[in-house]
Amino acid sequence: MSEALDHVARIQREWARERPELDMGPQGVIGRLHRLAGHLTEQLCVVYRRYGLGEGEFDVLAALRRAGEPFERAPGELAAFTMVTTGAMTKRIDRLERDGLVTRRRSRHDGRGRVVALTAAGRELIDQAFTEHMRNERRLVDALAPEEAAQLESLLTTWLARFEAPVRTET
Repeated sequence: MSEALDHVARIQREWARERPELDMGPQGVIGRLHRLAGHLTEQLCVVYRRYGLGEGEFDVLAALRRAGEPFERAPGELAAFTMVTTGAMTKRIDRLERDGLVTRRRSRHDGRGRVVALTAAGRELIDQAFTEHMRNERRLVDALAPEEAAQLESLLTTWLARFEAPVRTET
């Protein structure tokens, strides 16, 4: 499919016809990123499902694994790392605990706090799933030439930083 005939270009043309006074340029970037994100998520979830995981459970296990020994974090930390509410995190942890992939216990440092830790089965599963996940990501990125991938990474890094940079207030 040529770029001029893709789904987003057709939508832009229709809007330009209906609302010629509006700039449709941003829709080309945002629309394509949105559609691409959907396609990428679909492709990534194929691997997660092979391991009996959803995207959220994979994220929790990955956050625990990359914490290093002893592979544990507080539930609030996990929620912050995976950008979900604490309620959504509780549901994910409940499922992972039921499946024997994580355990919960009281924090040794704060008796009121809780800690979530990978079990041996959880560590083995995430190590296997993450290895396949990285192969899958390589396959997806290899649709671009190395120079294109590097340029895209640079552009996305710059743009994302502008959204995630701390807001500075004048004092």
